[in-house]
Amino acid sequence: MTITQYEYIVAVDTYRHFATAAAHCHVTQPTLSMQIQKLEDQLGIILFDRDKHPVLPTDAGVAIINQARHIIAEHDRLIEIARESKNIVAGTLSIGVIPTLAPYLLPLFVNKFLKKYPDVTLQVWELTTEQITDQLKRGLIDCGLMAVPIEDNSITSINLFYERLIAYVSPQSKLYAKKHLVADDLEPANAWILQEGHCLRNQLLRLCNLKANQQRQLAYESGSLETLKRLVDINGGFTILPELAVLDLPKKKLDQVRYFRDPEPVREIALVTHRSFVKRKLLELLAHSIQKAVPKELLNEGKKEVVAI
Repeated sequence: MTITQYEYIVAVDTYRHFATAAAHCHVTQPTLSMQIQKLEDQLGIILFDRDKHPVLPTDAGVAIINQARHIIAEHDRLIEIARESKNIVAGTLSIGVIPTLAPYLLPLFVNKFLKKYPDVTLQVWELTTEQITDQLKRGLIDCGLMAVPIEDNSITSINLFYERLIAYVSPQSKLYAKKHLVADDLEPANAWILQEGHCLRNQLLRLCNLKANQQRQLAYESGSLETLKRLVDINGGFTILPELAVLDLPKKKLDQVRYFRDPEPVREIALVTHRSFVKRKLLELLAHSIQKAVPKELLNEGKKEVVAI
């Protein structure tokens, strides 16, 4: 039994397709299939039900594959320990970032981080919270930037900062006349919300005491915060934006921003990984770079209340 064989069965479990797994492992499908068959012969069990589409592990295969993931992680950790002892900062880090954070946070730190660590490669995808947690468990990404907390014991997190939730209101809205808001000021019928799959949507629903299926004359749900801003500007009402999304607003639009009274509602942003993640040093450097890049006031929890996602 070899590490390579373990990598092959993990790849098939991850992609649920022999050809895709082979391409990921940079080998031909016959080579991958032969090595998996050899491992099955050595173990005396069948690891995959090849009649299923997509391919699924057998009951016995699930336990073997999970153990193979642990063995690969420990093997990778040995390499990482040796690299850290030489103060080498190198490698590839694949990151999933929620869409309501990516366009506002990434420009603040990515270029500086890559210039400081030229031997590091970042691969970044915009993914929903559910997609990030799923892909962390399947080993498709290394880490995620997202709102927490989440109820999943397999996911660990490094707290980064607290991002205030801020109302962006139309000049025609009753909210425009107020200096500061409380949750009871928010009128559900006038709220523009994100579509399903976004954790910020859930937070807005909680703030507004709004039911997801509540009927409105114009029921438009967007996946873009920029679209929501435009809807407020053209159609009236309000939406809720995370703090980083208002930092680059034109001055003439800042008078449409309304903050909440203490304790201010916030979302807690963290760098999350699967508990078996091994590139700890690289992760710490990334977290430090992000915290240096965001406004200092976001690092202090202060009189704030984290809104559940």
